[in-house]
Amino acid sequence: MSQQAGYSPSFKRPAEIMRMRRKRARSDAGVFPSQSGQGSAGSTGQSSSPQACVRPFSPGPLFNNQNRSGGGIKRRNPFANIENTYSPKKKLLIYNDDGSAEAGDSYKLQKSTEKEGEEDMSTEKESRGVLPFSARLIEAEKQERQDISSKKCLTFSEDDSLFEEEEEDVESPLLKSPRAIAPVSIAPPVCTEYPADWSLKTRLLFTSPLSLSWAEQPKAQEEALGLSQHCRAQFSTLPHTLQDPRSCSELRCAFQQSLVYWQHPSLPWISLFPRINAERSFTGKSTPWAQDTVLQQSLMSEWSVSLSSLYSLLKARLCPYFYVCSYQFTVLFRAAGLGGSNSIVALISPTTRGLRMAMKAEGIEFSLPLVEEGRKSREQQNLTGNQGEEEQQKEKEEECSDLKEGEDCQTGDDEDFSWLKEMGVQDKIKKPDSITIQLRKEGHTVSLDHKPESVVCVEGSDTFTLINFLINCKSLVAAAGSQAGLPPTLLAPIAFRGATMHTLKARSVNVKSQVGSTYQNISSLEITGPILPSSLHTITNLLRPAQKGNFSAALYSHTPTAVMNIHINDKQQHTGGSVDLSGCGVHPASIQQLQQPSSLGKTALTHITMNNFSYTWKK
Repeated sequence: MSQQAGYSPSFKRPAEIMRMRRKRARSDAGVFPSQSGQGSAGSTGQSSSPQACVRPFSPGPLFNNQNRSGGGIKRRNPFANIENTYSPKKKLLIYNDDGSAEAGDSYKLQKSTEKEGEEDMSTEKESRGVLPFSARLIEAEKQERQDISSKKCLTFSEDDSLFEEEEEDVESPLLKSPRAIAPVSIAPPVCTEYPADWSLKTRLLFTSPLSLSWAEQPKAQEEALGLSQHCRAQFSTLPHTLQDPRSCSELRCAFQQSLVYWQHPSLPWISLFPRINAERSFTGKSTPWAQDTVLQQSLMSEWSVSLSSLYSLLKARLCPYFYVCSYQFTVLFRAAGLGGSNSIVALISPTTRGLRMAMKAEGIEFSLPLVEEGRKSREQQNLTGNQGEEEQQKEKEEECSDLKEGEDCQTGDDEDFSWLKEMGVQDKIKKPDSITIQLRKEGHTVSLDHKPESVVCVEGSDTFTLINFLINCKSLVAAAGSQAGLPPTLLAPIAFRGATMHTLKARSVNVKSQVGSTYQNISSLEITGPILPSSLHTITNLLRPAQKGNFSAALYSHTPTAVMNIHINDKQQHTGGSVDLSGCGVHPASIQQLQQPSSLGKTALTHITMNNFSYTWKK
């Protein structure tokens, strides 16, 4: 049987097949008359009217008319085939070419065969009409049940209505469900959050196939409740999806709450953000402090109090972050526990050589993260390959341009001209003056000015020294121009001393967008103003249930602040949950996002898309 090809050895036949075999055995027994007195023909148990080319119930060799007796031609089962009807463990009988039937390899009944060999073959065949055939069938079925009981698989029970759990060595693919046999479809990963973006945004443009009109024209009661919730740091929980956002008062109140920010100073007739390259917005506006020294001192005094109040709140973990926006640079102060750092961090961008020298003179220790990162990458490249003379010269100039080694480099360059004296031509060749030498040394440092690579990082207790430096720094305020005498703008997500509450401007418009040959209605929501990182995250969290998880956003960043997304190599990395910021007045979900280390580098997010509650983004 093992040599017969085309059979599936792992198929398990249900018990119904066994009953059909017993039924066939009884029908065969009916046409086998007890012919004790018919001589040799009766002794062989063969009928006098054999049928030619009779096929058994399951696929197998045809019976010839010399070796098979029966009352009629049995029709072949049209649903049976070689692939699904044979199992070596369950095949009971094998019909040889001569028509004789015997048990399969796994059901050889040694005791019965030995007993039959001892008896006389002629008398055995005469009395073998029904009993030996059916007895062997029943005994084979018992043997089969004993073999199966020691294993575990899934087969049909005797009543054809229940399943019996048994064990099996080889799993049959035909017994598995279609879902188990079919290849598992790989679903796209669901991203429920986008990276934290520490850059300031000037404009947001949201688009969605669903209407965004719920976000504008709030009722007086909804606006008042939203402002009250912001001041009291109360946050409402919204369901996963909203059927009618316009009728949801909690959603509209939460949206008004997310638009609030705090600013100092506040001049209604002048937009105080952005401040870098914003001379056009100040041109033609009334600036009474420009020529009044007393008024300038008064503004700076109030500004100093507000800045000190903000730093105290930051140190007490009651304010997560705040921005200082001057006409030359922007400073971001982050509380301990944000951005993957366990200490207070301040990022300044862009900077100049003069500002860095002034900070060094005040004893403020700082680092240039992007410069150090570039230097490490060059060192790794030098380790892999041979270092040329030009690269060595560049490294020497970079070292000489360091603020700490300026004097040493100057004496070193004087020695570089000693070879002129040895040749006796020192009087004929004009020696460059000290100013030219100094400019050449500092060429690399000056080249960083006003570039993203000039970003400065201050950590720990040095941030307090930086606050005092900003208060006393005269170059922090423009001495001439349209912004002369105006203190920098302070922006924070929570209230502080001397601050004024402001709200972002939101405007909803329904437009038609061409999709192929048809036009589709698209709803848009435009938000303008100094958009803080926590405000961006809160707004997107509100759009998720309101727009049923389908919207997109175009983000417009304040360019000098994009580099503030760099990762700070802090010695004490954030351990997660070690710093409690629950009382900082910002939504817990936004704080959880801002606690993660930044992964955007020196770039900012430009697009955010949510499809089926899953985020994708571009930078």
